[in-house]
Amino acid sequence: MAPIEVFGAHYRSGELWVEGVRLGEVAEKFGTPTFVYSRAALTKAYRQLDEAVGHARSGRPYTICYAVKANSNLAVLNTLARLGAGFDIVSGGELTRVLRAGGEASKVVFSGLGKTAREIAFALKAGIKCFNVESESELLRLNEIAISLGLRAPVALRVNPDVDAKTHPYISTGLKNNKFGIAFDRARAIYRSAAAMLGVKVVGVDCHIGSQLTDATPLVEAMGKIVALADQLAADGIEIHHICPGGGIGVTYENETPIDLTTYAAALERAIGGRSAELLLEPGRAIVGNAGLLLSRVEYVKLGDHKNFLIIDAAMNDLIRPALYQAHHEIVAVRQNSSRGGTEFDVVGPVCESADVLGYSRKLSASAGDLIAVLSAGAYGFVMSSNYNTRPRSAEVMVDGDGVHIVRERETVDNLLSGEHLLP
Repeated sequence: MAPIEVFGAHYRSGELWVEGVRLGEVAEKFGTPTFVYSRAALTKAYRQLDEAVGHARSGRPYTICYAVKANSNLAVLNTLARLGAGFDIVSGGELTRVLRAGGEASKVVFSGLGKTAREIAFALKAGIKCFNVESESELLRLNEIAISLGLRAPVALRVNPDVDAKTHPYISTGLKNNKFGIAFDRARAIYRSAAAMLGVKVVGVDCHIGSQLTDATPLVEAMGKIVALADQLAADGIEIHHICPGGGIGVTYENETPIDLTTYAAALERAIGGRSAELLLEPGRAIVGNAGLLLSRVEYVKLGDHKNFLIIDAAMNDLIRPALYQAHHEIVAVRQNSSRGGTEFDVVGPVCESADVLGYSRKLSASAGDLIAVLSAGAYGFVMSSNYNTRPRSAEVMVDGDGVHIVRERETVDNLLSGEHLLP
């Protein structure tokens, strides 16, 4: 299924709409480039996973902890909080976002391998559900800080199961040579140490092997390994309250067939079997990836003997995935024009880097001033954007039915310079 269909966008009278809003109207009102999110698509993606897991669990406990790093806009987080989501965070800043968006601290898990003392103290005082511990050093720090605050830190070890996710090496996280997690053959001994610490309470087992997976086999293999570890810990007298195989479920960017959620959820349930542990999941991209697009305007058409370029006002500083991961995003014209034949273009931005290409060899019918939409930009879009070339970051809007709401104002150059100072 093409991303335009997944997103729920559609052409009406030759122009692209999102829900009940014409994208041309969005550009007129908010300018370009602008990230456009669909509340309906966001809600649908969350509910599809929630229903699949809920059906498989048959009333047994589970929590879907949305990975905030995928898209941390307050309106996105608030939409998910209203749906009952928990949250997976990797910084104190993300915890602040979750709390301001109406999320519950008791449904937050704190991942990431470089937690500072200040972030740990903040999360402990807030009363989060669990710390996903990535190293023995972190475990010692957690114990010391918790004791100093008169608290106990709920922990799960993020175990590295050495399972190949078979995804891009930059987003593979479960192999022995990755920086994440605790080696599987060391985990049992470290759990025993944690169980003896006064400032720590062992509550779970966690892993995460990578992102953008379209085959459930590695995920189910990793789940089997951490369930077996939970059984070993039970034999050691260490009670495990939850088991988490992480996130990583992929989405359709071009022609990928995504993981069947019902089959996946059933496989996880079979792995847990009759054990009483709660199931935690940490999806990000699967929830928001196809709930957003990047709306841009063509500045110039540059025709050449060997290559044609469509130069747009969005760039790699707005959407770095194609430059960083060689990622594919479908690109479509906002207004269809049957009278013009399509031309093959490299779709490029104005940033002074040869890597500033949002799409190679795309057949499009577009002229200067026309609008184009870069699809599947809901995950790792705005959150990874920068101000390179002193470019203000894009606006973000949320479409809700026939209404559209600004959920982040466009930055200005004055915003960028406000914290800088000349020498005396």
